[in-house]
Amino acid sequence: MRFGIFYEHQLPRGGEVDERRLYRDALVQAEIADRVGVDYLWEVEHHFLEEYSHSSAPEVFLAAASQRTERIRLGHGIVQLPPEVNHPARVAERIAALDLVSDGRVEFGTGEASSSAELGGFGIRRDRKREEWQDAIDAITRMFVEEPFAGWRSEHLRMPPRNVIPKTVQKPHPPLWVACSRRETIRFAARNGMGALSFSFVEPEDAAKWVDEYYRIIGSDECVPAGFAVNPNVTVVLPMMLHEDEATAIGRGIDGAHFFGFALAHYYGTTPHDPGRTNVWDEFQERRAARGFDRDRIIANAESLNVNVGSLRGAVGTPEQVTELVRRYEDAGVDQVAFVLQAGPNKHEHICESLELFGSSVLPHFLEGREERENAKAERLAPAIEAALARRAPARTLPPGYRIDEDAELARANRPRSLRSEARRRVQQGFYLLVHGRSDAQIERRFGPAAQRVLFSGMARAYDPSAAFEGALQFRLTRTDGAATTWTIIVRGGRARVRPGKAAEPALALTVATADFLRLLAGDANPAMLLMDGRLKLQGDVELAPASAKCSAARPPTENPRKPPIQRVRSRGVLSPGTTPVHTPEEIPPPPDRRCRRRFRRVRGPASGPRADGRRQGRPLGEPVVQRPLRPAVRRVDR
Repeated sequence: MRFGIFYEHQLPRGGEVDERRLYRDALVQAEIADRVGVDYLWEVEHHFLEEYSHSSAPEVFLAAASQRTERIRLGHGIVQLPPEVNHPARVAERIAALDLVSDGRVEFGTGEASSSAELGGFGIRRDRKREEWQDAIDAITRMFVEEPFAGWRSEHLRMPPRNVIPKTVQKPHPPLWVACSRRETIRFAARNGMGALSFSFVEPEDAAKWVDEYYRIIGSDECVPAGFAVNPNVTVVLPMMLHEDEATAIGRGIDGAHFFGFALAHYYGTTPHDPGRTNVWDEFQERRAARGFDRDRIIANAESLNVNVGSLRGAVGTPEQVTELVRRYEDAGVDQVAFVLQAGPNKHEHICESLELFGSSVLPHFLEGREERENAKAERLAPAIEAALARRAPARTLPPGYRIDEDAELARANRPRSLRSEARRRVQQGFYLLVHGRSDAQIERRFGPAAQRVLFSGMARAYDPSAAFEGALQFRLTRTDGAATTWTIIVRGGRARVRPGKAAEPALALTVATADFLRLLAGDANPAMLLMDGRLKLQGDVELAPASAKCSAARPPTENPRKPPIQRVRSRGVLSPGTTPVHTPEEIPPPPDRRCRRRFRRVRGPASGPRADGRRQGRPLGEPVVQRPLRPAVRRVDR
């Protein structure tokens, strides 16, 4: 069992602390945590989430902490990877620089962003953020290990070959993590060979089921690492406040724990928010009991702690209570517990006292034999990790002779995307325009039973087999006049087919208004908001809900960039034996414009500029002419 402290930099309105003092206090707390033996310091990246998180530049805070600490590991929990927020090359550069100044102590947590404030603020479509994450993490990990980085061409990122520097101290790169909020994302972390940062506030007994499934996938063929190393670890995050007297611990920490949960629901739910005006702290005080954060439910009774007792409690109690709670997580197989102390109105001096008490009264119970258990775990998982890494596409090599050419690279960057990508983009845009701003009645008139058949047939053809699901998904679409139509998608052997009517035993049944369903497909509605409003109803195994998202008539499935499909590619250019193309097959750009007949251009030797006699200096005599394609002269052949 390892331990961490987790920071959002929360700042409720009307408090005595300003942002400057908030950051300075947090750095003092980091020093104490390092001294008493806490293993990890986690810092989030959030934007525009007033009061809930004033941490928009975690790399700056972690760099400052690196100079005040000696051994504690510095974790990004997480970096938002959509390119609209952070360009992948800038992420790789910042992670490497932090790893250098901290002497190899970085943990690289990643995520997509989920709040409407952030997605809308940066113009990220909710239905595209997962594929943007997958694309970015593959590119970033290659930037860590490829020297030089062999370039990238995808729907979300275009970048020519460059040597991305500096390189990390830890090889091949720092440990990778991904943010998880439900059981499906725990599975997702395991399939990508990444550590799971869970923010679900689950009880230890529930966490045991998640951990078992996580390690089962790590040891199976489903695991295809996102990076070039596997990080098999599960972390749970809990609010915490310690004191020898239970009532005092509750008095000092429960409001902070409850504000953490309330503000989280505020930004990730359906609560309206007016930037710069909505007072989340006032709303919390007025509505906390109605939202499940009733302070009166938390009483001092000297009993074992439960994370939820009709109201969130977490690890708020005495050292004995917290020790027993952590022991249950350890028995469940959890590898790390990260505590949130700086939350809501929690005071700096109380946080410091809790850290000191934790180091003297809780931490020592988990030190004996820890290194031996971790070594045994690494030895046990080594064969599975080696097999998983063998399934990951290797680092690429840039062919010799590539030279930076600003004009050519700008032309390639601005070249229209492939026909398939362009068709997908136009379909998405057209579908969005069909439903955006339309009333329910207008959408229903456009999408009657005949149009729905076409729509569901397209969804079945677009099913992504990576969902690893078999069974029936039932969709019941209601209308404003009370009528309803039902469609069933049956998945067998990685293929899907559609038929009208109900399923005999659906694994998952969705009931939603026709207009809302179309808005979901077009990316014009938030499924979480529809669920909370009661406009989207799920029956059956709700964990299968993500499988239904693997179908989309407006968006064909994205291929896994780490497992490219086999394609026949015919090349008109010339490559030296043993060299590797700059682009993988699915990234090969379209053929040159027919009007361009030149296939090669001459590149003169390195000597250039005026000579002593005033004439232009050219290629030295006897030096061979280096030839290269003006643009990649290859084309893609349909499978």
